[in-house]
Amino acid sequence: MVLGILSLVVSCFGVVGIICGILAVIFGGCALLTKKGGKGMAIAGLVCGIIALIPSIIVISTVGSIADALG
Repeated sequence: MVLGILSLVVSCFGVVGIICGILAVIFGGCALLTKKGGKGMAIAGLVCGIIALIPSIIVISTVGSIADALG
């Protein structure tokens, strides 16, 4: 869940948000598959990671298109 929240916070930084978001999705999925306690926290981390990936991808594509237009 920590990586999911962190990925939401740093999603405006592009690559860092994508890395944290992917790790949050992976660790949240692993936590759900182990079927131990804290299932709600695993789901929260998974959802936060997925939601944070969207603005990160938008930021990277926007910066890439601006850089392409300038250069």
